[in-house]
Amino acid sequence: MPSASCDSLLDDIEDIVSQEDLKPQDRHFSRKHVVPKVRKRNTQKYLQDENSPPSNSTIPGIQKIWMRTWGCSHNNSDGEYMAGQLAAYGYEITENASDADLWLLNSCTVKNPAEDHFRNSIKKAQEENKKIVLAGCVPQAQPRQDYLKGLSIIGVQQIDRVVEVVEETIKGHSVRLLGQKKNNGKRLGGAPLDLPKIRKNPLIEIISINTGCLNACTYCKTKHARGNLASYPIDELVDRAKQSFQEGVCEIWLTSEDTGAYGRDIGTNLPALLWKLVEVIPRGAMLRLGMTNPPYILEHLEEMAKILNHPRVYAFLHIPVQSASDSVLTEMRREYCVADFKRVVDFLKEKVPGITLATDIICGFPGETDQDFQETVKLVEEYKFPSLFINQFYPRPGTPAAKMAQIPAQVKKQRTKDLSRVFHSYNPYDHKEFRNRLGNHPSSVSHTSAVGRDFASSRMALCLQNLRRDRALRVSVGLALLALLLAFFCQNL
Repeated sequence: MPSASCDSLLDDIEDIVSQEDLKPQDRHFSRKHVVPKVRKRNTQKYLQDENSPPSNSTIPGIQKIWMRTWGCSHNNSDGEYMAGQLAAYGYEITENASDADLWLLNSCTVKNPAEDHFRNSIKKAQEENKKIVLAGCVPQAQPRQDYLKGLSIIGVQQIDRVVEVVEETIKGHSVRLLGQKKNNGKRLGGAPLDLPKIRKNPLIEIISINTGCLNACTYCKTKHARGNLASYPIDELVDRAKQSFQEGVCEIWLTSEDTGAYGRDIGTNLPALLWKLVEVIPRGAMLRLGMTNPPYILEHLEEMAKILNHPRVYAFLHIPVQSASDSVLTEMRREYCVADFKRVVDFLKEKVPGITLATDIICGFPGETDQDFQETVKLVEEYKFPSLFINQFYPRPGTPAAKMAQIPAQVKKQRTKDLSRVFHSYNPYDHKEFRNRLGNHPSSVSHTSAVGRDFASSRMALCLQNLRRDRALRVSVGLALLALLLAFFCQNL
């Protein structure tokens, strides 16, 4: 090493740089020729660590989730949407509750027993140290109840954010999303319709055409959860139907708190939607309508009859009457009288031969007298409804009916039994011939709670009709063969 550099005295550190050395500018332009040295790593170990996180990991998307849904078809559709989103994110939807890391409980607030089951499931999950996310109408309507404290809640209009809520809950946080979806201050129908789904029945797509309703029934708790009417646009509903048919669905079920009120908030109506849907139903597929209250179908009886006669629409309609006493209907604030209900039923029975009409009845509403109840019994005996949902009245907290003078429990139970006995006393199809047209079929007859309000699968009822037709054909063929044999033996005698 030259000694000159060390022998001379330096006045400044910059004197170390000689004229032959590279200047800072030269160093800058030389950087492009520098190649960084790659640090080698154990690739196999890296892949193992990535695919197998620690056993105590809280990384979202790798856990098992068990779901339970109570209530109507609208609630079931919400549950299918939530399951679809979670599965798409990577969570495993399991049928085994004990193996699950998190329980997603989707509740119904229509009756006390449904909420009792919901509450008991929460208690069981806590006893088994499961993470819990609550959904549905119970926490939406009353999120401050004691047994919901500290638990994650997702609102009925926020189901498109279920992955976020589950993710935070897995991490040990408590999250509550209960807001309303709005656009320019106007309430929307709910979560987007194009979300992924895991259908309980892969052949049936349940589409919620609107959420909420226009009524203010004194006994109804669902109104507190679902709110006022908010309808989806027709084009979005048609697109969802098309998508469902492309995925192999062969039945569309339309649902909401009141399908008859559809469109009143957006300047359209139910028949307008139905005619658009009928246009996209492929051959071999069917459309089924959900529940509609009498006041809203009265305006569209002619159009509804035409639609229900369409070969790709089931001749079925669910029209709840609740009571055949006008005084009771007034206390319920149902906004129609018994004559209105009869007008709807009589018109549809005349214009849609073979139609199946379902209705609901509440036994023991506050103030219902024995005479009021007998009027209801007479209505059932007169019309012999093939599908009758008989419900004992339950006062729901926060509703006007809960503050009314209540009928003794034993009286409500007895009236429920009496009406059930009337229902079982008749066969609504003894005097009818089965129609061959697809969709006009005898449906399963039952009296159930609101939890079973979906009605038995129309496809199963259609299979029953076909089975009976096949039996009749076999009998006819057998008789014909017997006649030929008799003729043969007579000729040889």
